[in-house]
Amino acid sequence: MTKGRLEAFTDGVLAIIITIMVLELKVPHGGYFEDLKPLIPVFSSYILSFIYLAIYWNNHHHMMQTVKQVNGSMLWANMHLLFWLSIIPFVTGWMGENHFTIASVFLYGIILLLSSIAYWILQTIIIKSHGKESILVKALGKDLKGKISPILYVFGSLSAFFNIWISGGIYILVAIIWLIPDRRIENALKGN
Repeated sequence: MTKGRLEAFTDGVLAIIITIMVLELKVPHGGYFEDLKPLIPVFSSYILSFIYLAIYWNNHHHMMQTVKQVNGSMLWANMHLLFWLSIIPFVTGWMGENHFTIASVFLYGIILLLSSIAYWILQTIIIKSHGKESILVKALGKDLKGKISPILYVFGSLSAFFNIWISGGIYILVAIIWLIPDRRIENALKGN
């Protein structure tokens, strides 16, 4: 299989995931601004999840630019990542519909944690396949963002049992960390 086919499949799955999420946004009964007020938690959770999916799509795109050849391990690792990302609409809807309950905020963080672990597994398999001198290894360097994110997800998830706003703040912080433009892979590709 070519990497283009893997990328196209991943793009399609992510597009479906985003579509499922947006379909959960129900039109309010009423034509006034106050009729939108009950949708604030639903829309807030949608925005955060959309940003996370965009981050994964963007980083997956950049990572795949470093891949020369796809193997079976990469295919399964990619499917593993897509599995966890496909659960994001469920936890997003549950969290928004129930106005950020402890259980929903906790599970949201667990799904973010498992998605980050799945991404790390895919990244590790690509590195193993392409060698320690690969473009991806050079681009990642110490990969501080990749190492700190799962730790923050654990703290964010556990914080839900004490204060859901701390959890939400941690989830937003991780998103902001990844939203800051990261040119490591682009720069490494230019160097080759």
